Amino acid sequence: MRGLNDCTLLPFYIIHSGYPLSGFLFRKGGSKMNRTLNLPNSLNKEWNEVQIRELIERIGEEFPKLNLQEFTNVVLRDLSEKHSFEHGTVTNQLILRSLERIDIDQPDWTFFASRIYLDHLYRSAAINRGYDPALKYGSFYHLISQLSSLGIYKKELIECYSRDEVNELETFINPDKDKLFNYIGLRTLADRYLSRDFDGAVFELPQERFMIISMTLMMKEPKSKRLSLIKEAYWALSNLYMTVATPTFANAGKSTGQLSSCFIDSVEDSLDGIMMNDMDVARLSKNGGGLGVYLGNIRSAGSDIQNYKGMASGILPWMKQLNDIAVNVDQLGQRQGAIAVYTDVWHMDILAFLDAKLNNGDERQRTHDLFTGVCLPDLFMEQVEKRGDWYLFDPHQVEKVMGFKLQDFYDEERGQGSFRTRYWECVNHPELTKKQLPAIEIMKKIMISQLETGTPYMFYRDEVNRMNANQHSGMIYCSNLCTEITQNMSPTTISEELVTEEGKIVVVKEPGDFVVCNLSSISLARAVKANVLERLISIQVRMLDNVIDINRLPVLQAQLTNQKYRAIGLGTFGWAHLLAIKGILWESDESVDYANELYEEIAYYTIKSSMELAKEKAPYPAFQHSDWQTGAYFTKRGYCNDNSRFDWEALKAEVRINGIRNGYLMAVAPNSTTAIIGGSSSGIDPIFNLFYSEEKKNYKIPVTAPDLDHRTYYYYMNSIGHLIDQKWSIKQTAARQQHIDQALSFNLYVQNTIKAKDLLDLHLLAWKNHLKTTYYTRSSSSEIENCEWCES
Repeated sequence: MRGLNDCTLLPFYIIHSGYPLSGFLFRKGGSKMNRTLNLPNSLNKEWNEVQIRELIERIGEEFPKLNLQEFTNVVLRDLSEKHSFEHGTVTNQLILRSLERIDIDQPDWTFFASRIYLDHLYRSAAINRGYDPALKYGSFYHLISQLSSLGIYKKELIECYSRDEVNELETFINPDKDKLFNYIGLRTLADRYLSRDFDGAVFELPQERFMIISMTLMMKEPKSKRLSLIKEAYWALSNLYMTVATPTFANAGKSTGQLSSCFIDSVEDSLDGIMMNDMDVARLSKNGGGLGVYLGNIRSAGSDIQNYKGMASGILPWMKQLNDIAVNVDQLGQRQGAIAVYTDVWHMDILAFLDAKLNNGDERQRTHDLFTGVCLPDLFMEQVEKRGDWYLFDPHQVEKVMGFKLQDFYDEERGQGSFRTRYWECVNHPELTKKQLPAIEIMKKIMISQLETGTPYMFYRDEVNRMNANQHSGMIYCSNLCTEITQNMSPTTISEELVTEEGKIVVVKEPGDFVVCNLSSISLARAVKANVLERLISIQVRMLDNVIDINRLPVLQAQLTNQKYRAIGLGTFGWAHLLAIKGILWESDESVDYANELYEEIAYYTIKSSMELAKEKAPYPAFQHSDWQTGAYFTKRGYCNDNSRFDWEALKAEVRINGIRNGYLMAVAPNSTTAIIGGSSSGIDPIFNLFYSEEKKNYKIPVTAPDLDHRTYYYYMNSIGHLIDQKWSIKQTAARQQHIDQALSFNLYVQNTIKAKDLLDLHLLAWKNHLKTTYYTRSSSSEIENCEWCES
């Protein structure tokens, strides 16, 4: 008999929706189903009142503050009215009535609902795997054997680990850790990440997913210490001290999919280069990757092609192709592809680029499914501030006439440097076609688009490249889909050769740097409270580093770049949660000082852990002459002084002697979905509200701020996104940015009534405070979906 597909069991609960609370939505292909589920006999049999009371009382023992007597009476009355006591109906009604009771005064109902759903998961997995539901978790070895034989798990799992090793790891699996999940966290984990058969029946349980991830990431470690490292990784995951990236979460141990989150490519200005990029984008999108694509090399509309004047169509048509790829090449229908495109603010097509996501105008010039980002030099921001002029150029003509690419330069210092020297040379050259307009007019178009669509993202290219630890071997032109990744990048070139003797055509690629993001994030509230940062970061860096060696990417130049820099992105989430439980106001100098203190600590342990790995396994190949090797990385950040509680001078010396394993180390991603699983707040964001509904495809779930009680209430009330002074958010981000070698997904929250001058002041403040990027501008009237591709 077919196993239970728990995706068909879904509480339909929408606050203020007008729907009767007794209604249910069972989805299968988006359609409403009968209210009686087609369950296996052992689950479909009717419960009696005694069994229901026993279940409520057993779970309710953990929640003495909840009024379970009244709750029980309501549930039993509902079931009597439905004339049904079948398992599916009982479970739905228990969850439904629990969720409707969640509010600011009684947040524990979410954990009660979670226990009900856990009971359902345990029963479902037991039926599908053939063991007694009372055990909760069945044989771990049998699970691996079963899913390996079905082709869902990789064969390597059963081949790499002996039965004795798997049995030992099973003893380390702790079902009690499932109690850490609130309802929406458990529901999200079950719907998105737990392994199922090809009919959608759940086989894997939460702690088994954590153990499979740990086994996968430690597979290539020496056998002498492999099990102890797996247990350490499982400790970090099962306690929800950290989360791995969504692709790793979903695909570790699986026979399909890859483990990295986001990718960044730069497109060569040639037909072959553009079309090859489209193919690479499609391959990565199919395999679950989100992308950032730099289009600044592509000649502008009206440029020449093979000396024929006015023939080029500019970057918009190529953006439309990428838009179609994002829509049509998805991840098995689970989610649409996601692509962010970037270009330079001096590119002749910048005005059309900024209009590309607007909801009015010529639809033939719109790319609504792309995200946009604009690359801004210091000089542009200076011209905006003093209301000076700005000039637009065609990058193809600049290279042809001037003999250099303007995009290849940046200002080595604030106020002076190579970019502005080259820029003014272009302005003053009589043979260059240029368009002159006030810089503030471009900035106005940027802000209009941001208030309507949330984008473009802001990429402050001079600051990024000044602080690039690997500037000895490349240049950074743009960021990724979520603005937290900044790594060296360059176009891949392609040529073909006809081998006449063999009658074959050989395609030759000269690989550029194709950026790969390998992410995971610390749950700040849990890890800081438990005082485990040093231990946690040590295993976390190893897990991230191992992703590089076990991952197989569909784009080979990305594989090469991954090995060259061994880049990782250790990040954080739960900042608002942490401030609330520590009793620190968002709008305070204390929050800024604490951000500086905490992220210095995280940076120290991350760098130290990567150095220790380099001693064990060797430094990354591009280490020589990097800022890590010369010591400039530490000098630029002012680490080697007497004011720090960490011995940076000693660590600097150790890095210079032993090397460092990873050329890029830290990046703070958005973390909305994985933060939900971790029961915390997103990234470094303020909260949305104390009480709100988390929207999914077909339903909404009520959520309260994490750890909401009489102590945290006041601090949460003063950290609601659109109500706080964004200048404090910028100050906090500036404090942590100095310790993050890459960047951060930093959102600006503004009211839809904000004046243009006030939004401009925020952007100028962010730039002056040395932020490398800003992510969405979240207007209170705009609807922006959270990014899932950089989840960690």
